[in-house]
Amino acid sequence: MKKVCVIDGQGGGIGSTIIKRIKERFEESVEVIALGTNAIATAQMLKARANKGASGTNAIVQTVKNADMIIGTVGIIMPHSMMGEVTPQMAEAVSCSPAKKVLLPLSQENIAIVGMVGSPLPQLVDELLDVYFPLS
Repeated sequence: MKKVCVIDGQGGGIGSTIIKRIKERFEESVEVIALGTNAIATAQMLKARANKGASGTNAIVQTVKNADMIIGTVGIIMPHSMMGEVTPQMAEAVSCSPAKKVLLPLSQENIAIVGMVGSPLPQLVDELLDVYFPLS
């Protein structure tokens, strides 16, 4: 079974949306691991039917080593993003993981990604599932 890590912070709303859609489409054929930068985000993603979850720097650093895919916003590879919740260790672990990284171009950071249109989250999640699943 493929292991998909969904990383989110703050309130976990984006991660919850992603997990709900994965579970609706693929049910239990994919193991979804909720990784929150904080306990609130993890709890929200677990409510969305993640198979398991953990919070904090060490949990993220250790878990992404064995993932097949990592999903999150572009902020998960940026130290100090999400209002400081993404530690440099988290960002480095995600960036260095051998897993495929699928990043949504949503950011509260002071960055712009050239060529991206401002699609709403549900449309971005549909594209993520249509293009990057099933995992190969």
